[in-house]
Amino acid sequence: MTPVRVGVFGLLGSGNLGNDGSLEALLGHLRAEHPGAVVDALCGGPEAVTARFGIPATRLHWYRGEYRTASRAGAIVGKGLGKLVDAFRTAAWVRRHDVVIVPGMGVLEATLPLRPWGFPYALFLLSASGRLLGTKVAFVSVGAAPIGNPSTRTLVRWSARLAAYRSYRDERSRDALRAMGVDTARDRVYPDLAFALPAPEPKPPSDLPGPVCLGVMDFHGGDDDRARAGEIHRRYLDGTIRFVRALVDEGRPVRLLTGDTCDASVVAAILDAVDSSLVTAAEPASLADLMDEMTAADTVVAVRYHNLICALKTGTPVLAVSYAAKSEALMDRMGLGAYCHPARAVDADRLLEQFRELERNAADVRRTIAERGEAAARDLRDQFDALTALLPSPTDTTTPTMREVP
Repeated sequence: MTPVRVGVFGLLGSGNLGNDGSLEALLGHLRAEHPGAVVDALCGGPEAVTARFGIPATRLHWYRGEYRTASRAGAIVGKGLGKLVDAFRTAAWVRRHDVVIVPGMGVLEATLPLRPWGFPYALFLLSASGRLLGTKVAFVSVGAAPIGNPSTRTLVRWSARLAAYRSYRDERSRDALRAMGVDTARDRVYPDLAFALPAPEPKPPSDLPGPVCLGVMDFHGGDDDRARAGEIHRRYLDGTIRFVRALVDEGRPVRLLTGDTCDASVVAAILDAVDSSLVTAAEPASLADLMDEMTAADTVVAVRYHNLICALKTGTPVLAVSYAAKSEALMDRMGLGAYCHPARAVDADRLLEQFRELERNAADVRRTIAERGEAAARDLRDQFDALTALLPSPTDTTTPTMREVP
């Protein structure tokens, strides 16, 4: 007599609010619809996941310095040995489950700098272990994008091919997998899992102007931009600082928001460059914190994908400073395709023009967001129905809450 055993996998608990928000949405569904399920995680930050979500978690990599550059012989040997050890660790973890879910996240893309033998290799081990051991591996509402590096592309392609289930958060992700040689004929597209998170109550009407929420990012380009990462970052930061100065000159309060712990350096640079009491910074610890900030705002300008989703969830007019096609796909889906600006070439004057146009059309934009948001919620119900079909029927349904895998 055993309950259904569900594993969750990914770079969770590592400081990225969007990744953790995807996990939160999945756990909310499991707790509501499958309260007897036994859930644990193999993830990047196991201590943080256990502390916040109350599920047991195991470290993704055996070698603790996996994401640090290996320059000494000991570190190189440690990384190499870690690849072998992780193959056995991952297989042993996978075999304890009926299904392993990769909840959202851009796990099939390289829009940020990515080494093939880091997370792509870990993802391949997951899918290969699932296929060999008979455990279903499900990629649920994940993001994908064209990948230039041949090694990374091969690992991602085989990770997707070996999975038992795949769905994507936009059409471009499905097209990217198809272009990499994956048969996507039966794969579906659904909204990002974060759309399933509860939204805060809207702010009461006020005659006082609200702040402009500016979501920033420690942006250095993508995986193919390593040679000019410094230049890309300077252009992004310089353009953003000019934009903030222009808003302050107009007397507009600006609230700086992050989406990952690494973004703190950008916040510090803006505060140092723009010496004004009108510019303040929040310290969000979750997507709920971000939504609370955005509920009080008149307008949001944001880079990170899940910052955009938080703005959309609150119904706040939002302008995307886009660093990847996924942001443009999201804005198109929500009827806001005209309000995108390239992160690689931030032009403060043009950004201000788009910002002012967005504010002029705020009432229409809010109505559009509300209509498209209702459609996204309906589509996500279909995604969760499909996810339920993947779970085997438990032989013991008396377990009241999710508990540790024995």
